[in-house]
Amino acid sequence: MPLHRRPLPRTSWRCRIEASLEMISHLSLGVSDLKRAAAFYDAVLGELGFVRVWTDATAVGYGPPGGNDALALKLQPEAVVPPGPGFHLAFAAADPAAVDRFHAAAMRHGGTDCGAPGLRPHYGDTYYAAFVRDLDGHKLEAVHQ
Repeated sequence: MPLHRRPLPRTSWRCRIEASLEMISHLSLGVSDLKRAAAFYDAVLGELGFVRVWTDATAVGYGPPGGNDALALKLQPEAVVPPGPGFHLAFAAADPAAVDRFHAAAMRHGGTDCGAPGLRPHYGDTYYAAFVRDLDGHKLEAVHQ
């Protein structure tokens, strides 16, 4: 089994997020319209328990309540070109219902469906996920394992 598909020890989703952040400090995505992107991410990340932790004129940051940002959206003056095939950003979900809410919020806020919520047994027996594209075409996943 590839390393990235090995099941994680049964711990809380917050512990998994904290362990992941030890490897990656944060990520930034370019966006073409900060106000629209922030409204989209406020909605979809809110369904997973994350909040906007800072805002300025050209960027916003998201993370756990009371914590630092793990994701920043940055307004780009030129055309935004999302990474190509093979790249996506996966967010941890506390349970399958949070995955469902993430997907529904994405659809309500202009996202594109790339895989409805459901089990993905080819990734693992308990791998429950949904895939969407944001308003700039970045591929996102919400996953509960």
